[in-house]
Amino acid sequence: MSTPAVLVEDLHVAYGETSALDGVDLEAAAGTTLGVLGHNGAGKTTLIRTLTTLVRPTVGRVQIDGLDVVADATEVRRRIGVTGQYAGLDEFLTARENLELIGRLTGLRRTAARARADALIDRLGLHEYATRRIGELSGGSRRRVDLAASLVGSPSVLFLDEPTTGLDPLARAGLWDVVEELTAAGTTVVLTTQYLDEADRLADHIVVLSRGRVAARGTPAELKRIVGGKVLNATIPAHQLADLPFTPDTDRRIDGGRVRVSVTVADAPTATALVADLHRAGVEITDLDVNSPSLDDVFTHLAHTTGAHR
Repeated sequence: MSTPAVLVEDLHVAYGETSALDGVDLEAAAGTTLGVLGHNGAGKTTLIRTLTTLVRPTVGRVQIDGLDVVADATEVRRRIGVTGQYAGLDEFLTARENLELIGRLTGLRRTAARARADALIDRLGLHEYATRRIGELSGGSRRRVDLAASLVGSPSVLFLDEPTTGLDPLARAGLWDVVEELTAAGTTVVLTTQYLDEADRLADHIVVLSRGRVAARGTPAELKRIVGGKVLNATIPAHQLADLPFTPDTDRRIDGGRVRVSVTVADAPTATALVADLHRAGVEITDLDVNSPSLDDVFTHLAHTTGAHR
C-alpha cells in the first residue's frame, strides 16, 4: 500500500484555552486534489499552516510524503509549494525576475534558475506577463504568477489556500485548468476554498470542517447524497413568504421585492406535488427549478445540523 501524500491523524491545535483543531483526521493520495471546506473560523487556515510547518501540532501526527512536519520540517518545506489568497511577489520586479529570484533562494544556480523560470512561463502560458512588473498586473494575472512561484521548487504537494478569492470568473477558470494539469502530472493538491463550485470541479475528495472538527467527508457525489432527494428553488414576492405551504430551508432576498426560497424534498414526485400546493395557495412564482442537490445544499444542510453559523 502506497504512503499517502498527506496524512493527518488525531490533530489538535490549541492557542491557549482556544481549540482551533480538535481531533482532525484526513489523508490525500498522490496525484489527487483534496478539498477542505468550512465557514470562516472553521479551522481551514490553521490546518494549512500546520500542514506547511508554520504551526506546531499540540497533539497528533502530520506527515507529508511520509515525513513528519515537526521532526522533518526542513525536508517537508523542500517538497511543498504554497499559494495563498494574496500574491506574495515583489511588485517592482517583473514576473520573470520574481521567478528567477525565488529559484536562487531555493538554491539553484543563476543559469538553472533562469531555465526553471523559462520552463514555468512556458508551462503556465505567462509569456505576455514575463517582462511586466507585478505591480502592473491584474489580480488574476498576479495569481497565475504566484502559482508559478510556488512551483519553482517542483513540489510534490501544493497547498492552495483560497487561491481564487476575488478573481473574476475567467481568471478562476484559468487557474482551475492549471490545477487539473498539475494533478494529471502527479502533483498532489490541497485546496481550501469558499467557492463550492470550485470544490465540485477540482476535488477528488472533500473534508468539511466545522468548529475545528470534521463534519463530513467523501467525494463530491457522496457528500451530495447526504442531502438526497431533490432541491426545489422558487422566486416569489417577499410579502408572500407567509403564504408558503412549507417552511423553506433558506430564503434570500433579491431585487424587486422578491425572495428566492429553497427546500429539499424526498423525490421528483414530491417536488411536483409541492409546486401544485404553491399554485393552490395562490403564491406568484416568477422563477422555478428542481435540481439534484449541489455542494451548496450540502453546506446548508451541515450548517443546520452542526450549528456552523452559530
